[in-house]
Amino acid sequence: MSEDLFLQPKEVSKVLSSAGQKKAETSFYELFTSGILAGMYIAFGAMVATVILSGGTLDTGLARFLSGSVFSVGLMLVLIPGAELFTGNILMTVGLLDKRLSLIKMFRNWAIVYCANFTGAVFLAWLVYNSGLLGAVGALTPVGAVAVNITGAKLSLGFIPALFRGILCNMLVCLAVIMCITSRTIIGKIFGIYFPIMVFVASGYEHSIANMYFLPAGLFAGGEFIARFLLMFKNLIPVTIGNIIGGLIVVLFYPKSGKKLLKLFSSK
Repeated sequence: MSEDLFLQPKEVSKVLSSAGQKKAETSFYELFTSGILAGMYIAFGAMVATVILSGGTLDTGLARFLSGSVFSVGLMLVLIPGAELFTGNILMTVGLLDKRLSLIKMFRNWAIVYCANFTGAVFLAWLVYNSGLLGAVGALTPVGAVAVNITGAKLSLGFIPALFRGILCNMLVCLAVIMCITSRTIIGKIFGIYFPIMVFVASGYEHSIANMYFLPAGLFAGGEFIARFLLMFKNLIPVTIGNIIGGLIVVLFYPKSGKKLLKLFSSK
């Protein structure tokens, strides 16, 4: 009976491989529109996490735990209704190792989805700013003040720390995706997503798509979005590279994936 509630590891691998092939063959329009939705969904999670962190009387550890808990809603919205998220799509490498898609098609998917996620996240940051929930320069709300502080902290992060926090983050995000796929029930998918995402946020790791909301939101609130637009990539570039490496670690350290990788290189 319990076996009907979840997939076995071999079945999960087949689902990931098949999903990777499908994603590689998806049209530009579908990828881009679905990617915009995913960017917005993650941004919703980031917004409510900012609200939690604005509660000044909360214990620091409790605030981080609660912010991680509510942030997990973002990935639930991506995975259960369905949308295209760059960090989760690193798992397309499973299909690549199974030779069900080409490297070019995988990179095509990543590029389109990444740009779409950025568009969706920035758009939601703009909507939130114009809603008045962040306040304005000189009259920030508590949420707006936290948004500015988060942006400042992320922009002051060095390349190497940002890179490694990105690696740690996407190891957990990809595990959340795998756990969601493993479960056959909605409640199982929710819990499978919740725990890894709560851990990454509470630990202070860096997620490139979440930062596509956090950085613009703080810049909008501080009246510096246009002036400091390019500065966002000081954080996004190392975090994105780290996210890719973190996802690859999860895929390639599985024994069967490692064997497939060896065969892939030995055949060349």
